[in-house]
Amino acid sequence: MTILSAVLLFGFIIFIHELGHFIVAKYFNVKVLKFSIGFGPRVIGRKIGETEYMISAVPLGGYVKMLGEDVEDKEDLTPQEIDEIKSDPRSFRNQPVSKRIAIVFAGPLFNLLTAVAIFFGIYVYGVPTLKPVIGEVIQGSPADKAGLKPNDEIVMMDGKKIRQWTEMTEIIHKSANKPLKIEYVRDAKVYAITIVPEEKVTKDIFGEDKKVGLIGIKPADKTFVFREDPLTAFDKAILKTGEIIYLTFVGIIKIIQKIIPADNIGGPILIFQMAEKTASLGLISFLTFTAIISINLGVLNLLPIPILDGGHILFFLIEGLIKRPINEKVIIISQRIGLALIIALMAFAIYNDIFRLFGNNPTP
Repeated sequence: MTILSAVLLFGFIIFIHELGHFIVAKYFNVKVLKFSIGFGPRVIGRKIGETEYMISAVPLGGYVKMLGEDVEDKEDLTPQEIDEIKSDPRSFRNQPVSKRIAIVFAGPLFNLLTAVAIFFGIYVYGVPTLKPVIGEVIQGSPADKAGLKPNDEIVMMDGKKIRQWTEMTEIIHKSANKPLKIEYVRDAKVYAITIVPEEKVTKDIFGEDKKVGLIGIKPADKTFVFREDPLTAFDKAILKTGEIIYLTFVGIIKIIQKIIPADNIGGPILIFQMAEKTASLGLISFLTFTAIISINLGVLNLLPIPILDGGHILFFLIEGLIKRPINEKVIIISQRIGLALIIALMAFAIYNDIFRLFGNNPTP
C-alpha cells in the first residue's frame, strides 16, 4: 500500500503539472515532441500524431519536450536541422515572450488549480469536524471563573454563530485581553456570559513564539460531518490553497534563516511514508495530503532557479526587458548550475529521509 499510494500521488501530480504545459503549448500551436512521466530511458510509450507519450524509468518528475525548447539540443543537431528549427513557426523559441511564459507557468498553475478542485470536493463531500462542545475546563482559567462546565455547547461568540470547534478557537485566539460575549447551551437552555481571554505565549507551526488569547477549555470527543454549500466550498478552497501557498513560501524563508532546522527537509522516502500514513487514515486525509504536495510542487517550481519553471520565466522576463534573446552560453551554464543545486538539495533530502527512516537525527 505504501508503494501504491505514493506512486498514485506522484504520478497524479506530475501528470497534472505536465498536462498544464502540454495543453497551453497545444493551444498556441507549438509542436510537442514528447510527453513523459518520469525521466531517463523510456519504459513504455506510443507515438500518436507528432507527440510521443511515454512513461520513463525514473519516477521523480516528468517533462514536456517542445520543438526548439532546449538550447543544449543544438550540440546534437546538424546546422541544417538548427536552421529548420529557427525558421519553423511552431518552434517554442519562435514564440513571443508572453506565450512562452504562459506555457511554462501553466504547469505550476495546474498544480494549484488541482489543489483548489480537491479542497472544493472535500468541503462539499464533508469533513469530520469537532463539535463546539466543551470536554474539559482547566481549573482557575477564565472559563472556569465564568462558570463554564464540561458538556456545555458554545452556540454564539462575539455575535457570530458557532458551528464547529475551530471557528470558536479562531475568535478566542484573536481576542486576548478583550471582553468576549459567549452564548452556550446547557440542559436545553441558552445562557450568556462575558469572558476576557488571557494572553498566553504558544508555539506556531514553525516553532516560533506567538501571543494568543486562551480561556482554558478543551474539546469533547464529539464529531459530525460538516458540509459546505458549493459556493462557500469554492471560496474556502481558494482560501485554503492561498493559505498553504503562503505557508510554503514562509517555510522556505525560515529554512534559509535557519529558524526551521534543515533536517526537516524531506524527500521521496518521506513522501512515500506520509502517503501510506494518510491513505491509512482514509480518503479525505489522502486527498488533503495530495493537495498539499501539489501546491508544494507548484510553488517550488516557480522559484527563480535555472532549470525550474521559475528560472525559465525569469529568463523570459529579462529577454522581454532587454528586447533580445539572452546569450545561449549563459543559459546553458546557469541551467547546469541550477541542476547541480537541485541534485544537491535532493541528495540532502534523501540523506535526511534515510536517517529519519532508521530513527536517527541527521547531522545539521
